[in-house]
Amino acid sequence: MADLRTNLPTEAAKREMHKRPQAWAPAALLPEPDIMPGWAYRWIRTATLNVMDPRNLSSKLREGWEPVKVEEQPQMQLLIDPNSRFKDNIEIGGLLLCKTPVKFVEQRTAYYADQTQKQTEAVDNNLMRQSDPRMPLFAEKRTSTSFGKS
Repeated sequence: MADLRTNLPTEAAKREMHKRPQAWAPAALLPEPDIMPGWAYRWIRTATLNVMDPRNLSSKLREGWEPVKVEEQPQMQLLIDPNSRFKDNIEIGGLLLCKTPVKFVEQRTAYYADQTQKQTEAVDNNLMRQSDPRMPLFAEKRTSTSFGKS
């Protein structure tokens, strides 16, 4: 009886035998860079339909983004545009790979979260100022449940 059990495939082996074949998927439009600790990466637009966009690029550079050199990401060397304006950097289809310290991204996120919070409070305060108790804009719905005699 024990010999029969050892000859039966285990659950894991059964799943391996009935594994679905991998489905084809289109390639990603932009390759993922190898992430270096402490850095955040982003593709920044340099051109749209072969029309340069220096305003966008200069604003991102002033925010603290810096172009990634080809030497930092050697696996992308074959993917870069040979006619690029940025010879030592990684540009694909009008997008330039840039990096910035993670602390800058966290500070930027906190800044915009604070801006959003302030704008939300301003809108709420403005609406509440216009609210009339006889006809409130927002009716607070409160329910209560009581048990026994009132």
